[in-house]
Amino acid sequence: MQTGTVKFFNESKGFGFIVDDETAQEIFVHVTGLGGTQIRQDDKVSFETIEGKQGLNAVNVKKIR
Repeated sequence: MQTGTVKFFNESKGFGFIVDDETAQEIFVHVTGLGGTQIRQDDKVSFETIEGKQGLNAVNVKKIR
C-alpha cells in the first residue's frame, strides 16, 4: 500500500488528486476508488494504483487515522 496526502477532492464532481508520499507524484482519484470512504483536502490516506486511460488512478483509498 502506498500512502499520501489528499491535495484536493471535489465532492460535487467526484474526483481529486492525492500526492504520493514517496514520489511526490499527483495521482488522480475518482469517487469510485473510495469504497465509501469520504476524503477531504489534507487527509492522510493509503491507496493502491491502477493504470487508467490518462495515467495512474488511486483505488482502495482509505483514511489513515
